[in-house]
Amino acid sequence: MAQRATVSIVVNAAPEAVYGVVTDFANYANWVSDLKKIEVLERDSEGRPLEIEFRAAAFGRSTTYTLRYDYSRAPELLSWFQTQGDITETMKGQYRFEAVDGGTKVTYDLEVELLVPIPAFIKSRAAHRIQTQALDDLKAQAELLA
Repeated sequence: MAQRATVSIVVNAAPEAVYGVVTDFANYANWVSDLKKIEVLERDSEGRPLEIEFRAAAFGRSTTYTLRYDYSRAPELLSWFQTQGDITETMKGQYRFEAVDGGTKVTYDLEVELLVPIPAFIKSRAAHRIQTQALDDLKAQAELLA
């Protein structure tokens, strides 16, 4: 059964700046804490990364997964889904960027289903940690560049 969670944070930077940080995959290694490797496998007709392979720390080991991005509602929303994964059967999510007074409310929706059965409370805790860390890292990077 898939685990789904939503977490939001307010970033003191304009929505366009936050979106720019999220889509600057080449610089993820400089600010995404659990990321070990990233490789763009395919680009769309506008040169944007379309399919990306990630290697990251997860559950005390490394995991490799490939995500395919959908820019059809950009820059208000960036969504993705997994095309391959070694410990995840399904992974899909999205970032929503909403202008608020003095910055951007970023909402991160994530749905993950692991190949290995793990108790729901552990999956829930892990999903929340992944999302919170991702948003904290994003906030720090976007505000640093703002």
